[in-house]
Amino acid sequence: MKIIDTLISGVKIIENQTLGDERGEFSRIFCSKELESCLSGKSIKQINRSKTKKIGAIRGIHYQNSPYAEIKIIRCLKGRVFDVAVDLRKNSDTFLKWVSLELSPEKNISFILPEGCAHGFQVLEEDSELLYFHSAPYTPHAEGALRFDDPLVNIKWPLPITEISQRDLSHLHLNFNFEGLAI
Repeated sequence: MKIIDTLISGVKIIENQTLGDERGEFSRIFCSKELESCLSGKSIKQINRSKTKKIGAIRGIHYQNSPYAEIKIIRCLKGRVFDVAVDLRKNSDTFLKWVSLELSPEKNISFILPEGCAHGFQVLEEDSELLYFHSAPYTPHAEGALRFDDPLVNIKWPLPITEISQRDLSHLHLNFNFEGLAI
């Protein structure tokens, strides 16, 4: 595994090595020892999978508030997605900045998001599936979210939006009083 920094501190890309022969291929997608520095002493507590059918659909942008904040590792199992991390950490040099990465099985990469970063994605290929590793179990009362079109964040989605849940549409835009998450 090769771990690559992004413009946002703590948001990283994992490049996985693929070994192949006439039978097919093998690739490791998680190793607690190699990812120890990214996990900040935490372990994986929950693994989730999502499948999104329609090209242009958006899921997110979600996060967990402290003390239930979580580290996430995201990997695409099928299809292609435009994956986004938004820094919401109070006093961060990259507060309200975002980075994106195209995930697909062929690219054989994962995205690591530290506590205090929100996550969302747009589907670029139908029936896309993501696998999520979480350092904390989902806690409904601790969930927070940004609107996909929040002007303070200004994410440049690559496709017209075709589908978004009523729940994600109901999130409010941030206002200038939002000071960030204390992590």
